Amino acid sequence: MIRSRLSSVIERRLLVNYRVDPHVAAAQLPAPLRPHLVRGHAVAGICLLRISGVRPGWVPAAAGLSSENAAHRLSVEWDGPGGVESGVYIPRRDTASRITAFAGGRVYPGEHGRADFTVREEAGAVRVAFTTRDGAVEADATVEDADALRGSELFTDLAEASEFFRLGARGLSPRAGDGGLDVLELSTDAWKVTAGRPRAVRSSFFEDPDRFPPGSAVLDSALVMRDVPAHWSPGAPLRPGSGAGAGAVPGAPADGWRPDRTA
Repeated sequence: MIRSRLSSVIERRLLVNYRVDPHVAAAQLPAPLRPHLVRGHAVAGICLLRISGVRPGWVPAAAGLSSENAAHRLSVEWDGPGGVESGVYIPRRDTASRITAFAGGRVYPGEHGRADFTVREEAGAVRVAFTTRDGAVEADATVEDADALRGSELFTDLAEASEFFRLGARGLSPRAGDGGLDVLELSTDAWKVTAGRPRAVRSSFFEDPDRFPPGSAVLDSALVMRDVPAHWSPGAPLRPGSGAGAGAVPGAPADGWRPDRTA
C-alpha cells in the first residue's frame, strides 16, 4: 500500500451534521473508539466531497483524478500514546469513481463502495444526492449558503464548529480481513469553512430505525468548504484494542467540551 501523501483540491465539501444520543452512537463503534461529545451529544454526519487533482505530489495537477464522494461519519476519540486523540469513524465510504473504488483499501487506505451521484449547483445553494450500487444507502442533501451558523445545538458559532472539525481530520475506516482500522488524515494550510443552512436532508443511514431509534439522530447544522488545496496522508492502522470502545460513553462534563479542545 502506498505510504506517500496525495495532493488534491477540495472543490466542494458539504459537512451535514447530526447530534446523536451518545449511547446510540457508542453502539456503532469498534474498540478502542468512543464518541467525542459536544454539549452532551455525539456528533455524526455526512461528508459530501467533490475533489480534483488527486495524485502523488510529484505528478502534475492536470493528471490528477476528479470524483464525487460521500462518507457517513461519527466523531470519535480514543486513548493514544500521548493522550486523548480525535478523528472520525467512517463506517462507509462511497464514490462515483471506478479508480477510487479499486484503489481504496488496496493502493491507499479506505475501502470505497460505488455510488451514482446527482449534483445540482445554483446561486447560493447546492444539492448532492447519491444512491449506492449495492442499494444499502441513499442520501439527498440541499444546503444553502448562510452568513452565520444558526440554530445549532452543537456549536455556538462558526469558529467553534470550524475548529472542532479541523482537529478531527483523521478518518478511521474498517479494514476487511483483520478487524483493524485504516487511517487517512486530511491536512491543509488553507483550512476554511463557511456556514450553511440545511434546506432539505434525507439519509437512509441516519433514518434507519435499527441503527438509530426514532429521535436519537437529529439534523443539526451544515458547513461548506470550497476550493481548498489539501493533502491526504496514510497513518499507521489502528488495531482493535481493549478499553473504552463499543458501548462506552466518555464521562464528559455537561458541555462535552474538553478544555484542551477549545479554539
